[in-house]
Amino acid sequence: MNRLGRVGGIYHRRLISIVLGIIALLGLVAEQSVSAAPHEEFGWPMQPRPAVERQFDRPAQDWLPGHRGVDLAGAPGQAVFAAGAGIVVFAGRVAGKPVVSIDHPGGLRTTYEPVQAEVSVGLRVARGARIGTLEAGHEGCGAAACLHWGARRDESGHSRRAYIDPLGLLHSTPLRLKPVT
Repeated sequence: MNRLGRVGGIYHRRLISIVLGIIALLGLVAEQSVSAAPHEEFGWPMQPRPAVERQFDRPAQDWLPGHRGVDLAGAPGQAVFAAGAGIVVFAGRVAGKPVVSIDHPGGLRTTYEPVQAEVSVGLRVARGARIGTLEAGHEGCGAAACLHWGARRDESGHSRRAYIDPLGLLHSTPLRLKPVT
């Protein structure tokens, strides 16, 4: 091979590795932007906005007792909606209670209990899509019926799941004070 061909080959290989590096970097940036879902993508799972009967109470250790979600006051038969867009990954019974679970981008999963499902596993749902109806019988509920709404995020590393307060997913309008004139 002549010298010009060898120099051209080196240039060509460098150009390919630069292009591949840029593509990998763009893929990494795109992956990070998808994994962090903005607050505007989530809303209340019941309408009108329900009262919170019981707050989220994260236990100090995963195996200790706590309240891994919030209980929202409702009425038996009330419609329950997907808090955010995602894919239904479970619609069935757990320990005798009807449950619906939805996976959202970024390793987030929301759960709704006790909800008689009107959706099936594998269905892609939009934020606000009706997923079922609320049933009575949630323990510790002071209302006629309560929706236990939970959320967890899969953490990287050791395949751990961290329960998070689902109310933190909601976008709240910031308070703005106007000057007194």
